[in-house]
Amino acid sequence: MDLLGHLLLGLQVAITPTNLLFCFIGALLGTLVGVLPGIGPAATVALLLPITFTMSPETSLIMLAGIYYGAQYGGSTTAILINLPGEASSAVTAIDGYQMARQGRAGAALGIAAIGSFIAGSFATLVIAWFAEPLTTVALKFGPAEYFSLILLGLVASTALAHGSVLKALAMIVLGMLLGLVGTDVNSGQLRYTFGVGELADGLGIVAIAVGVFGIAEIFRNLEDEQEREVGVKTVSELMPSATDLRASAAPIARGTVIGTILGVLPGGGALLASFASYAIEKKLAKNPSRFGKGAIEGVAGPESANNAGAQTSFIPMLTLGLPANAVMALMVGAMTIQGIAPGPSVITDKPELFWGLIASMWIGNLMLVLLNLPLIGIWVRLLSVPYYILFPGIIAFSAIGVYSVASNVFDLYTLAAFGLIGYLLVKLGFELTPLLLGFVLGPMMETYLRRAMVLSRGDPSYLVTEPLSAALLAATAGLLCVLLLPSVTRKRSEVFVEED
Repeated sequence: MDLLGHLLLGLQVAITPTNLLFCFIGALLGTLVGVLPGIGPAATVALLLPITFTMSPETSLIMLAGIYYGAQYGGSTTAILINLPGEASSAVTAIDGYQMARQGRAGAALGIAAIGSFIAGSFATLVIAWFAEPLTTVALKFGPAEYFSLILLGLVASTALAHGSVLKALAMIVLGMLLGLVGTDVNSGQLRYTFGVGELADGLGIVAIAVGVFGIAEIFRNLEDEQEREVGVKTVSELMPSATDLRASAAPIARGTVIGTILGVLPGGGALLASFASYAIEKKLAKNPSRFGKGAIEGVAGPESANNAGAQTSFIPMLTLGLPANAVMALMVGAMTIQGIAPGPSVITDKPELFWGLIASMWIGNLMLVLLNLPLIGIWVRLLSVPYYILFPGIIAFSAIGVYSVASNVFDLYTLAAFGLIGYLLVKLGFELTPLLLGFVLGPMMETYLRRAMVLSRGDPSYLVTEPLSAALLAATAGLLCVLLLPSVTRKRSEVFVEED
C-alpha cells in the first residue's frame, strides 16, 4: 500500500465518532494544562493512563497525543498574556509576546502563534507520514546489539539538552535505570532490589513515579513561589493579524517549522532547543535586531512554529523505534505496553490502523486547536486569574485517584508521595527530572537487548563492537560523551537557554 493509501486508512480510523471525540478531549485538556502553569502534559498524561484500560489502543493514543501537542498551543497563551510560560518550550515566546500584549497587540500575538503552530504542526505531521515507513524498514533490520547501542546513544544524547551539569543528568539516567531494575528478573524469576517488600515484586509503577516527580513535585515548587498572577490583558480583540504582520511572519514561520522538524527528534527536549534556536536565528537575520525583546512579531512566529513542529516530530523515534524522545513519549510507550502492544518497528506492520490513525489524527487535532484556542481566549484569560492555592488541592486529589486506580494498591500512593518529595528535592539541588524518567523506561529495555546480544554471542562482549552498525553507534556515544564533558562545551551549554539582554 502506498503513502496515500496508508493516509486514507488512517483518516478512516481518525474520523470515527469515538476517536474524533477523544481527539477533541485531548486537545482541550492539553490546552487547559498548557494555560495553567504548574500542571504540565507529562503529569496529565500520567494521570490519564489508567483510563486507557477501557479504551481501544487507537483511541487512547489519539487522546494522549492531543494532550501533548495541545499543551504547546496553550503554553503560548500564558506566555503572551502574563509573561509566564505554561510550557518550558514557550519561554521564548514570552520575550516578545508579552511586550506585544503590553502594547495592546495581544490579539495579533495570539493569532500569529496559532497560525504558526498550525502550519508547523501540519508540516511536521506530513514529515512523520513520509519518513516513518522507511525508518521502520531500516529499524526492522536492527538486532539486539544495535538496539542496545542505539538506546545507550539516546540516553547520553538526552543529557545534551538537560539543564545544568552533564554529570547530574547522567546521574539521573543511572538512578532511573536502577529504579527500572526493581522487581522480578524476567530471565531467572528472582526478586531483585525489593528489600523484602512484596509490593515491589512487579516493580515500581511508571504512573506513580511520573505523577510524583512531574506533578506533586511541581506543586511543591509552585507553592514555594506562590504569588498572585495578575492578568494585565483583561480583553483580547483583533485576533486576526494584519497583512503587514502576516508578511513579516511568513519567513520566520517557515524557518521555525524546518528547525523544529529537524531538532524535534532529538532525545530529552528537542522542541525546547528548537524554540531557542529559532529565536536566535531570527534575531541574527533581522535588519534591526534591537526590535527583539520589545515586541517583534517575528520573535513570536518563529519560536512558536519551532516548538510545535518539534513536539510533533518527537513522535518519530517513538513510533518507528519504540524509543521515547522525552518524558511524555516515555509515558506513551507505557500506554502502548498497557494495551499489550510492543512499541517498535513492528507496530507499523502489525497495527497499521493504530500507526496511521494516530498520524491522521494529528492533522485533525491541529485544526481543532486553532478553532479552540482563538474563540476561547476569554475563558483562558479568566482561568488565569484563579489563585493557585485553589487549584492545587484538586490536582493532588486527582493525582491520588489516578495513581490508585491503576492497581487499587495503597502502596502506589506511598510511592506517589515519596517521589513527589524526591522530585522536589532533586529540582532544588539542580537535577533535571526528564533523564530520570527516560532512564526508568529505557533501562529495562537496554538490559533486555544486552542480554539477548550476550546470548547470541555466547557471552562475548566484543560482539557489540564487531557488528558494524552497533560499533558505529557506540563510537558516536563515546564521542558525544567526550564532547559534552569538555569545559568549553559545558560553558556553552550553560548559556544556551539564557537569552541575551
